[in-house]
Amino acid sequence: MALHSTILQTALHMPPRNLTVIVLAIILSLACYRRASRNRYAATIAEAMGRVDDHFVESVDHRELFEGSMRGMIRQLDPYSGYVAEEDYKRLLESMEQQFGGVGMVVDMDQDSGRPLILSPQHDSPAYKAGIRAGDVIWAIDGEDTADLDRDAAISRIRGEPGSSVVLTVLSVGATDTKDLSIERAIIPVDSVMGYSRRSDGSWDFRLADRPEIGYLWVDSFGEETGAEIKKALDELLPEVEGLIFDLRRNAGGLLSAAVEVCDLFVSDGPIVTIKGRDGRLRAEFVADDHDDLIETKVPIAVLVDHYSASAAEIFAACLQDHGLAKVVGERSWGKGTVQNVIELEGGRSAMRLTTATYWRPSGKNIHRSRKATEEDEWGVSPDEGLEVSFEEEQLQQFLASQRARFSAPIEAAEAEEKPETETPPFVDIQLEKAIDYLEKQWQQPAEPVTKAAA
Repeated sequence: MALHSTILQTALHMPPRNLTVIVLAIILSLACYRRASRNRYAATIAEAMGRVDDHFVESVDHRELFEGSMRGMIRQLDPYSGYVAEEDYKRLLESMEQQFGGVGMVVDMDQDSGRPLILSPQHDSPAYKAGIRAGDVIWAIDGEDTADLDRDAAISRIRGEPGSSVVLTVLSVGATDTKDLSIERAIIPVDSVMGYSRRSDGSWDFRLADRPEIGYLWVDSFGEETGAEIKKALDELLPEVEGLIFDLRRNAGGLLSAAVEVCDLFVSDGPIVTIKGRDGRLRAEFVADDHDDLIETKVPIAVLVDHYSASAAEIFAACLQDHGLAKVVGERSWGKGTVQNVIELEGGRSAMRLTTATYWRPSGKNIHRSRKATEEDEWGVSPDEGLEVSFEEEQLQQFLASQRARFSAPIEAAEAEEKPETETPPFVDIQLEKAIDYLEKQWQQPAEPVTKAAA
């Protein structure tokens, strides 16, 4: 008892820094003891932290040291796993509840530069209006270099209170110099399904402007309302159109549940997507339900994808392709077929986002592109034979410009009043034209059920 009292008195008189190191060492040592058969490095981590505290040329913040070690450990696993610090975790929870201030864009990690990569700015969002485009690489956030930031850390710095501003230094596709963009944060409701253009009342027109017999749905992301939005659009289109185009270009994904729901609208029976864990163990299999909401269409369907189509977008494209319900047109997709689970640490104060499983197509093929995968390996979603079309650099820039003009028509109209007209040739979307060409060839063939849903 006297010994315990002496230890307690000694601890109470210790500097907080030393006490923190001891507590961390005890925690790590206990973890090491409990899992000694599986992990023999916990004690070494505690030792290294102590050595840094004793010998580094400057004083160190032990919390920062601990978080740095956690980030380094988890970050090296894959581009989608990461440590979520206490303040970042609060924002992550806000994000899941869809109550946060941001600029409206989907961020991933660029495998070449190791910096945050913009997969998709939401249309009409502050980021989109400021000039952010898919493929832009973020080099700094409010002047802070992003070389050592993982995706979660970058997102947490971009988000903030609505009305406040953030300065992003970005390098655009094909550019040699970076540019600074000051963006005001906001909370903006955004449609996940859009048409080719807007009507005079602001609603979406889900038909191609020059080909009204073709229905066109731009699916920007997969959210909770995506299934309902698609069904509403198709209820309007299907009695009249002769073909459908789902445009998933620049679609970075979204909710697994939303992708499954949308696939279930078209697939009458059979698998939609399978989730496998470590060593290929089956964790879940989503199978189509025979229900009253099944969309029975006999018109041919084309699904447009590009290099930035990812995750839930790949699930949808792969499902319709494997079931013979649609042809895929464009470029090979991104190859993000992983499930990230948020695992709480420190009693819920912090967490880690950990890749725990992968998505697999109805055909049994892999969606995810691993770090060591080559172009010859199976991953992602590739266009059907004869339907692969890639943009040259100049065409890509023209596509992005035309995309912005279509989805920000009110903004572009206001700007046009102040600018003289220029004689520039109209942009030809060769990927969209290829999809139209496919549909036309289907019309020329003898009439027969095209989809399993119609059978």
